[in-house]
Amino acid sequence: MVELLYRVVPYRPQHAQAWRALNEAWILEGGFIIEAKDQLVLGNPQASILDPGGHIFMIEGADGTCVGCCAIQKMDDGGFELAKMTVSPAARGAGLSKQLMQACEAKARELGAHRLYLETNSSLAPALRLYESWGFEYLPARDTPYARADIFMEKRLA
Repeated sequence: MVELLYRVVPYRPQHAQAWRALNEAWILEGGFIIEAKDQLVLGNPQASILDPGGHIFMIEGADGTCVGCCAIQKMDDGGFELAKMTVSPAARGAGLSKQLMQACEAKARELGAHRLYLETNSSLAPALRLYESWGFEYLPARDTPYARADIFMEKRLA
């Protein structure tokens, strides 16, 4: 029997520190700054994501250490925004981002969402390739609270 090295699990309060650290790491690694909206979402995921009907998924290693995460945030139009997806550098290349995408899309479909939406940056080439391969299509630019967001995409689910 082969032991699984990683598993996708729903967010629990004990994940709060890992949630913040993983996301701050990718933001800074990308050469970006921690913005006001980041502070809100990372500092209180319960109030900013979970209570309004969103979900967070964490990737745990066999020892319980978190190496990745992603959220879906409920949108006013009935869709969900895919947000804060990251996998730590040491765990990249193992298909974990695809596992996060699968978990997020499955949950959005289960909740009856008609689309997944995301905002990202044009310098994040691996993320763009992932989103394109997952069926996301580019949208025109729009207003956003994130200074770093210059790419907008969606995947129609219904």
